[in-house]
Amino acid sequence: MDLGLTGRRAIVTGGSRGIGLATARALAAEGADVALVARDPEALERAAQDLTAASGRTVIAVPADTGSDEAVTAMVEQVVERLGGVEILVNNAARPNRGQIAEDDLETEINVKVRGYLRCARAVQPHMLAAGWGSIVNVAGIAARRTGSTAGTIRNIAVAALAKNLADELGPQGINVNVVHPSLTITEVLPPPVTRVAESQGVSAEEALEIVGRDFSTGRVMTADEVATVICFLCSPRAVAINGDPVVASGGMKGWIYY
Repeated sequence: MDLGLTGRRAIVTGGSRGIGLATARALAAEGADVALVARDPEALERAAQDLTAASGRTVIAVPADTGSDEAVTAMVEQVVERLGGVEILVNNAARPNRGQIAEDDLETEINVKVRGYLRCARAVQPHMLAAGWGSIVNVAGIAARRTGSTAGTIRNIAVAALAKNLADELGPQGINVNVVHPSLTITEVLPPPVTRVAESQGVSAEEALEIVGRDFSTGRVMTADEVATVICFLCSPRAVAINGDPVVASGGMKGWIYY
């Protein structure tokens, strides 16, 4: 299936590693030009060079802190100047979660992962309207559907609520907005629960992955590339039938029923 992404221009925040980088890779492979956004200029530049060489598309590095209004405005202006426009936004910037998120950090979490997502959406909206089409995908997390981390649950539920509100507002104007809830995902580092199992049970990382994977319908933990494939589809015009509703990219959490 041709996703219709050739020549589209995309911004991926949190794009220097993990799900963000994997999503940028998937978008470039489908023919999109991509702006990678994160706070580490060196990591961004390396990632942009690697993706450009691998895909043959234009992939640029735009360092920015999405926790700042001014930084987001400047970032979008730079992307539009260098790529000629923007039709796709993948909101993925968030502080790394290496375990429980302290409740004292809630304000910071909201500023980056909720208000930051809204900042980026508002900044790209005029350019999507000018293009006549747009897609925004907010990466949240399965913590929206379970307890265990008050701050983690709140921030991810808020991201889902943000996506639905934007979908209802922008859908009639040709802009789709969706939210993706990954669960444990293998990126450049093992997810904290896998590391904890390895340490507590004295097993190898591979054995710990197998143990944790039993909680999923697929029998294993998803990779960043597999989650990115779902996000990439939602970024495309082909995904118009999905708007505002959450999509869980977890490999299936055993025992959970949502309808």
